[in-house]
Amino acid sequence: MQVPKTRFLNEVQEDVVSKHVWRSFSFSVVLMALLSGAASAQTVSWRQLVGIIPAGNVVGSGTGTITGGFLPWTTTAGFARVNLQNGEVKFTVRGLVFAGGSPSITIGTPGPVTAVKGTLICDNNGSASGGNSVLVETPSVPLSATGDASFNGSLGSLPAVCSSESDIAFVLRVSGLAGNAIEGPWIANGAVQIKGDMHRD
Repeated sequence: MQVPKTRFLNEVQEDVVSKHVWRSFSFSVVLMALLSGAASAQTVSWRQLVGIIPAGNVVGSGTGTITGGFLPWTTTAGFARVNLQNGEVKFTVRGLVFAGGSPSITIGTPGPVTAVKGTLICDNNGSASGGNSVLVETPSVPLSATGDASFNGSLGSLPAVCSSESDIAFVLRVSGLAGNAIEGPWIANGAVQIKGDMHRD
């Protein structure tokens, strides 16, 4: 049986249109997935903030090194999150207190530490920055008598290595001692790092 020419052409056209629509749909799905993945990959978070354990530990490389405090610290809770695309930073720490004491330090309290700041250590091993880590810091925020502090704000555009290099870390540094501003040691660090996660706490 011979298929009428008009019917045959219609079927061919429908088949071509169907394939075109399917390809366009598939391309859109793939594009959306790629864009979504790229956006989520611009965030890094740490599920916990924990006190320094080995006193005097050094993080970072070259001119971007930070030395840890001379005594161990502990926390009861905390987290940090950084959006590497727009520079938004948020951290909260609870119960950040000394886990070691001395004649001048009362264990279980923040002692003379009255303020802290968050520090992002980009390119930790310095491989992309001439052997030097790149540090990005938040403004100083008060540390309460019970060891509580928080920050939520934007630092603007971050250095490119913060996104291009996978070795990135977050610490809390002492920025106030007995009410005086200082560039102090790090006393707590982000733990359980998750990339591409907009985890809300």
